[in-house]
Amino acid sequence: MEAVAKLKNYPTSPRKMRLLADEIRGMDVEKAIAMLENHPQHSATPLNKLVRSAISNWEQKNNGQSAADAGLVVKTIFVDGARVLKRMRPAPQGRGYRVRKRSNHVTVIVDSKN
Repeated sequence: MEAVAKLKNYPTSPRKMRLLADEIRGMDVEKAIAMLENHPQHSATPLNKLVRSAISNWEQKNNGQSAADAGLVVKTIFVDGARVLKRMRPAPQGRGYRVRKRSNHVTVIVDSKN
């Protein structure tokens, strides 16, 4: 039985978050958490919390069964674009350059190996 956790409107670009998501896709949950705890990228912290939340959701669905005994894996993880804040930055000769501050939505699905 699979469990889902979602992170919405996290203020970093989807491209940067996809780099981390691609690294942990299909990985064992314990290995994914260990890798995210030691990863230098700033997006690793909310992704670590999201994976832990998905594990907790799985345990609640399965009547408190331990996630370590079940051998959970990150079955699916995907990153979608979210709202974009549009700002203006001063430019030469009275013009303005548009700055697009992107954010993203992340969805994690964990499931047992068998």
